[in-house]
Amino acid sequence: MEQSSEKVYALAFGAHPDDVELSCGAILLKIMNEGRRVAVCDLTKGELGTLGSVETRKAEAEKARLLMGYADRSGLDLGDGKLFYNEENLHAVIRVIRRFRPEVVFANPPDERHPDHMKASKLVADAVYYAGLRQLVTEHDGRKQEAHRPPHLFHYLQFRHVNPDIIVDVSETFAPSRAGVLAFGSQFHREGTEPETLINRKEFLSGLEARARYFGEQIGALYGEGLLTTKVPRVGNFSALFP
Repeated sequence: MEQSSEKVYALAFGAHPDDVELSCGAILLKIMNEGRRVAVCDLTKGELGTLGSVETRKAEAEKARLLMGYADRSGLDLGDGKLFYNEENLHAVIRVIRRFRPEVVFANPPDERHPDHMKASKLVADAVYYAGLRQLVTEHDGRKQEAHRPPHLFHYLQFRHVNPDIIVDVSETFAPSRAGVLAFGSQFHREGTEPETLINRKEFLSGLEARARYFGEQIGALYGEGLLTTKVPRVGNFSALFP
């Protein structure tokens, strides 16, 4: 059976390398600062991206892993632009979930400008459920995996503005999390003749900070990152949630 040494508290999926850092990196850093283990899984290599090569983006993802301090970062290579909803891709995501056995899963939002983000959202959300079915058999490293359904699934926010269900105070981790974002240097503005993309505009990174400041203002904090919930959260310890 699967060894427990790889178990993490939170597992964050991204359709492309950098999705996670750009959207919920400060939340992940906050979780790690609270003494919890975090893993990241990139569903594709980002090979259709306008900027950067597969090799460059792989190196950048590894650099981000080291700077952020993730327990693990893996890649599934499901195909940039080919994140189709099929049994093969679904089982690939299930294997990752069963490998790390997280309590919390983060995924792309269901309504987005990039089709891959929406496909990834559906794949991960369904895999979270199916990973809990004992009759669905998967293997990792030649060993049968135990069923595991993570109790919590959240969707982070990307390009489209929606009102989040939860805003996490990331005042202490927003600035440090920028190191994980900037690790993907090939994707951001550099002087030269490169074609302009959504995220390599000069204004992009300052726009991210402006959104974090806006969300922070909504909760009386310096910075905030928003999440969408998939079910009504259960409150057990009321005074711990609202000190």
